[in-house]
Formats: sequence, C-alpha cells, structure tokens
Amino acid sequence: MPLTVSELTALFDGTLLSGRGDTVFTQCQSLAAAGPDDLSFFGNEKYLPALRATRAAVVLVPNAVPAGFASLFPHTSLVAVDNPSLVFAQVMARLAPPPPPFRPGIHPSAVVDPSAVLDPEFVCIGPHAVIEAGVTIGNGTRIGAGCVLGDGVVIGQDCVLHPRVTILRHCRLGHRVVLHPGAVIGADGFGFEQLNDGRREKIPQVGIVVLEDDVEIGANSCVDRARFGQTRIGAGTKIDNLVQIAHNVDIGKNCVVAGLSGIAGSTRLHDGVTIAAQVGVAGHIEIGSGVIITGQSGVAKSMMQPGVYMGDRAEPIRKMLRIMAAVHQLPELVQRLRSLEKKSAAPAAPSSQP
Repeated sequence: MPLTVSELTALFDGTLLSGRGDTVFTQCQSLAAAGPDDLSFFGNEKYLPALRATRAAVVLVPNAVPAGFASLFPHTSLVAVDNPSLVFAQVMARLAPPPPPFRPGIHPSAVVDPSAVLDPEFVCIGPHAVIEAGVTIGNGTRIGAGCVLGDGVVIGQDCVLHPRVTILRHCRLGHRVVLHPGAVIGADGFGFEQLNDGRREKIPQVGIVVLEDDVEIGANSCVDRARFGQTRIGAGTKIDNLVQIAHNVDIGKNCVVAGLSGIAGSTRLHDGVTIAAQVGVAGHIEIGSGVIITGQSGVAKSMMQPGVYMGDRAEPIRKMLRIMAAVHQLPELVQRLRSLEKKSAAPAAPSSQP
C-alpha cells in the first residue's frame, strides 16, 4: 500500500523538513535510481551529489543535518529521522509484497526417516528434502527444497532453511535461525597430521556445531564441526555469503562477519565484534568485544582493546594510517638518502693551504 509523508513521520517519529505531508510514495529506491513515486535515504556525505540530482519524491535524512540543509534541496521532500538507513529498510518491508504464506506439511518427494520428531501440521518440508534418523524439528520451521538434515540434528522453532542447505549429524540450531541457499553446517574441520613418510593422516572431527537463537548465515558459507566439543555461533550473530568458519571457533553474541572472510580454528570472538569483507583471522587467538576489523585486513594476533583495526597485519587504525602515509613518502626518502650517500662518498676537495 502507498504511504504519505504524514504517515511516514507518524510511524517513525520523523520530522518533515521540507515539502508536503500529503506527498505519496509507493516504492523504495536508491538516490540515483529513484523517481517521483519513490522514497530514498541519505546517510553519508559522499552521496551529496546524488542527493542534489535525485528525482525521489521523499528522502530520509539524519536528524543531525545542519540548519538550512533542507533549503538546499527544494526539489524533494526531506524527512529527518534518527537512522535513515534503518527506517528506509523498515518502510521497504512495509511496501514489499508479503512473503509466501507458511504452508505446513511434507512434500510427497521429501524423504523423512520414521524416527524423526516433527509435527506435519506445524512444519513445512519442501520437495526432495532429506530428513535422516533422529532429527528433531520445532514448530513453525520451514525446510526448503533439497535440504539435507543428518542424523540427530536438532532445529528449534520458526527457523528458515532456504533450498540446498546441508546440516550434518548431531548439529544443533536454536530458534529463528535463518540459513541461506547452499550453507553447509557441520562439515568436517580441516584437521590432518603429517606422518614421517610425508603422508597426512586425517584427524577425526567428532564435535558438533551449535547455532544459537536468531543467527543468520549467508549463501554458500561453511561452519565446520569441532574436532571435539563444539563450534559455536552466538545468539544474534549475522554471517554473510562465502564465509569460512573453521573447527572449534567460538563466536559471541551479535557479531557480524562480512563476505569472503575466513576465521581459522579455535579462535574466539567476544560479543559485538565486526569483521568486514575479505578479512583473514588466524587460529588460536582472541578478539575482544567492540573490535572492528576493516576490509581486507589480516589478523595474526589477539586484539582485546575495543577500536578499529586495519592492515595486512592489522593494527589500530590511527597507527596504520600513519604507516601508510610514511610508505607513500618512501620514494622521496630513498632519493634523498641516495643523494646524501653520494655526497658523503665524494672525495674531499684538496686543501689550498701550504
């Protein structure tokens, strides 16, 4: 259903800075793509040119914009809110088509072991899913097409497993867990010992994976089972696509791990850690609460002090920025050094005194 600016401000405690309250919008778009029927948002100064050029009917802006800001953009209605990106997402959810209805039951092509514990009137099992012996599935959970649940897997209530998710033996999921297509939970950890003759002997991986309540894991990400004990992902943690979580990693609550990152074995992340994209984290280290690792960094040692870290051997961001600035000066410094070396190596001029 379309919304008016007045309805928007009432729903999300916004303030109309410019424009009319009866302006109507029906869709959500980026500043660049928006048209006269669309809502967009502005939350970063680098998008000021896009804001100046946008054709959006309404734009969400931060409450902290300076006085007179709205007068610079008379072509669109501006609504100030605490968090434009969050409100934009919430409005988008209201305007989007509703998700498919929950249809309980077991598809005729699914294979469900007789020992599995589930209520067909409150669980949805999609086409060609395989539910092996001793699996327990909580009410309200959806198992998508082609999913495989190994022996003894336990899944809580109101979980969503998108197509082709694999959860191997005895792993456990809490409530409201979301796993996107191709996620693999509980494959063997990468454990081998080198023998005297050079061959590598596989170490049995007999632990499990535990995903606590409200965890979400992206497409084609892998969380390996523990060598012993458990690999744990804490409640509320969100993991992006193409992420590797190795055996016996322990991730706390409300962490974020972005795409193409990898965390090596037996590393611990405390609550509230943020790992940006393409970060590599070494094994057997500890990362403290409130630590943020920027994209393409490498973490080789424990970091317990809250703050932002970056670099191929991650350091506090202020220190790394100084290092980067110094690196940019190296060509000039090398040239100056060579010039000084030449001067020092030149033979001294002969004295004219007798």
